Amino acid sequence: MILTPIPPERLEAALDRFAAQLEDPAARAAFARIRATSPERASGAAAEAHRQRALALARACGMKVHPPGARPGFNWDGTALDGDAEAYVILHEIAHFVLARPERRRLVDFGLGPGPDTTERARAERDAVLPILAREADEAAASLLGILWEAALGQPALASFLDQNWLEGLDRSAAAHFAAVLRRVTELGLVDLPRAATVKAQRSIREMR
Repeated sequence: MILTPIPPERLEAALDRFAAQLEDPAARAAFARIRATSPERASGAAAEAHRQRALALARACGMKVHPPGARPGFNWDGTALDGDAEAYVILHEIAHFVLARPERRRLVDFGLGPGPDTTERARAERDAVLPILAREADEAAASLLGILWEAALGQPALASFLDQNWLEGLDRSAAAHFAAVLRRVTELGLVDLPRAATVKAQRSIREMR
């Protein structure tokens, strides 16, 4: 949910302001890739194609996927992914998976507490193991990774960028926050989409966290 909605007629100006505050060339390049995508969610056949591509990436990363209609109550229940979710949600969950240590991968919602789509919230709260600040850092990293992977796949990354409030605090901390989170995921070797599906990348994350 967007905390401070931006009217469509003001969006380009807001994006220009954000871009102008990015001093690091890597941050400017990453944002340009996101901005080049659609601010609107896909629908119909395009949305289904995006979902199937996201599910293929999830399986390549070693995630099991529940069969259609399983309705597990969580996007990730500690064993498998809810495959009925939209593509951008699936990519976000993949990002959480590759960021998590093996022991957190066995927990509901990766031990982060209930997510927006979680229906069994009490169970997710019981499984929460990270302190609040660590949860926020993990959420930011997973959010940006999912968005960057959407852009790499030609999916509407800008829609997720807006929905997940990366422009909040536009004239204060938004650009600096974006650059800082980008540096973190870049250091982990996860920005480049194909590397996210390799055992080598997953091993490096476990060693660095």
